[in-house]
Amino acid sequence: AAGDEPMDFWKAFDQNPITHSAAHHVVAIADLIDAFGYARVSDVARLLRITRGSVSVTLKSLKQRGLVIEDERRLLGLSAQGRRIAQGIRARKQILTRLFVDVLGVEAEQAGIDTCKIEHLVSAGTAGRVLRLLRFVKSDAPEAQRFLAAFARFEGACTHDPATCPCCEDVCLADALAAIEESELRDDD
Repeated sequence: AAGDEPMDFWKAFDQNPITHSAAHHVVAIADLIDAFGYARVSDVARLLRITRGSVSVTLKSLKQRGLVIEDERRLLGLSAQGRRIAQGIRARKQILTRLFVDVLGVEAEQAGIDTCKIEHLVSAGTAGRVLRLLRFVKSDAPEAQRFLAAFARFEGACTHDPATCPCCEDVCLADALAAIEESELRDDD
């Protein structure tokens, strides 16, 4: 049941290997180096559409942690650990995007937005399981093709009764999502 697991994991959220902002900086540096062979503070700022000052603040922490290096010409690079982190984030982004778009049918733009929010938080183990699922559903296995066809046809009408629903426990999840979506729409007005 939902209340049975220990709830201390949320306390470790701020101890993730990298924050959302830092993840963008590390990946931006990797992208710039891949594209041009170098990265400068101004290039990172331009790519992320933020000020050079904001980039400098984040880079200070990343340098202290040994993820970003800066040479005498002020060109930025990534340490081996920084490169591993950038590669991991890129891989998780691609895996999650494929899940959202190819399996769940989420529009590409929305998938990009949602993936951006979680790509640096998902564990390698979970990403590996998602990748395994993707390999299965993208395979030529007849079971995979039947699964995808059945999922595409599935309407899944909600009874709005958690007691009879195989997915809900205490509340109707469909109702909870609808309330969140309605609240988000009001906030956009």
